[in-house]
Amino acid sequence: MTNPQMAEKIRAGNGFIAALDQSGGSTPKSLRLYGVQDAQYSTDAEMFDLIHGMRARIVSSPAFTGERVIGAILFEMTMDRDIDGKPSAKALWEDNGVVPFLKIDKGLEDVANGAQVLKPMPVLDELLKRAVDNGIFGTKARSVISAANETGIRDVVQQQFEVGNQVLAAGLVPIIEPEITIDIADKAEAEAILLTEITKALDTVPAGEQIMLKLTLPEVPNTYKSLCDDPRVMKVVALSGGYDRAEANRRLAQNTHMIASFSRALTEGLSFTQSDAEFNATLDATIADIHAASVAG
Repeated sequence: MTNPQMAEKIRAGNGFIAALDQSGGSTPKSLRLYGVQDAQYSTDAEMFDLIHGMRARIVSSPAFTGERVIGAILFEMTMDRDIDGKPSAKALWEDNGVVPFLKIDKGLEDVANGAQVLKPMPVLDELLKRAVDNGIFGTKARSVISAANETGIRDVVQQQFEVGNQVLAAGLVPIIEPEITIDIADKAEAEAILLTEITKALDTVPAGEQIMLKLTLPEVPNTYKSLCDDPRVMKVVALSGGYDRAEANRRLAQNTHMIASFSRALTEGLSFTQSDAEFNATLDATIADIHAASVAG
């Protein structure tokens, strides 16, 4: 059963969802941006200890509360660890009032028809059960679209909704993320195709259930307004996709009822070497900026 208090917090949308789910492949870059160089660790275990330390520092900051941050997406390893002596998902909700989500995908297949679908997830049911046991509210899986190719986009959307319905059956709310690469020449055309395919796929959502969507900020503001208004969609969130925070916030503020789910834009300006006061002040200013853009529409 979906936690009704968590569901209401997401539906109200008075804030944004923090993406704290960097995987093994993206962790070295995230650490470099945080001021941790490759030479400062020599094993994957050390690397994951450092990234967990960054995430825990963010979550433990007095700036990171449910007043402005309504949700956070966790990497599986983060879910399995503690923050301030408490399992991460429980710490988020019980101590911060932040709704916990879990990244469930295992990466992407090679490009076909201008898109990358999800790799197989043979133990997904087991992971979903662990998520429920850990107090997770929802999940996130990311595919990538790199061309306005109808076949590729249809493949991505159909697979995403199949996985989403599996998530719903486990009692969790799926965030469906068909990311469109921001620098492709036919981005607006790809967005129009994606809107059509998602609108059709929503008919597969079981009666009485809701999904969420995480979409690249569109070229034409309010391209996805009909999805925001659809009763089968709990909330539409936006990924920063490589835009810096100022540009991501500018675009987000133009889109009614979309809220942020930023990763790089959230951690921009944070550093391993900052004092707690400097770190908290930087994070507070960032959260204020992203929150303002999220509620502007």
